[in-house]
Amino acid sequence: LYMPRAFSEGDEELIEAERLIRDRMVGLDLDLLSLAAVSNVFRTATVIRNHMERDVLRSHQLSWSAFVVLFVLRIWGSQESRRLAAEAGISGGTLSGVLDTLERKGLVERRAVPEDRRRVEVALTADGTKVVDEVMPAFNREEALVTGGLTDDEMASLARLLRKVLRTTEDLDDR
Repeated sequence: LYMPRAFSEGDEELIEAERLIRDRMVGLDLDLLSLAAVSNVFRTATVIRNHMERDVLRSHQLSWSAFVVLFVLRIWGSQESRRLAAEAGISGGTLSGVLDTLERKGLVERRAVPEDRRRVEVALTADGTKVVDEVMPAFNREEALVTGGLTDDEMASLARLLRKVLRTTEDLDDR
């Protein structure tokens, strides 16, 4: 397992976890670099999600999924529910519950698609737009804080590398 030569304060626990995995999984045919990369992506995403829900979204009474749905609608406009669920990275069942809540709050509206009334289009309301526009500056300030240990070049590299992993995974799912 790759062990960085220099690591930041606090990295010891994560590196110890990676060492324990290596030591306790001896004999298994594992790509430990891939394991470390993917588990660190997962752990990072979970920690950031929890942080954002606690420090930004809670005051607006929004879950992560609800905010992502609102954000997708704010950026891309009205969406058919199936596509919206895919763009938000949630299941159709989860989307249904999220939309129930957002609709009760007056932030989104659902409409039957005229050509096929079984399909539903979801649109952001004016209040929904207002909420996203109120939340986004605070959300982005927290994004800047959680990436504050990175240089601009490191952030650009991280974004590029994560896009590469994302596209590779999507290609695997499409085969």
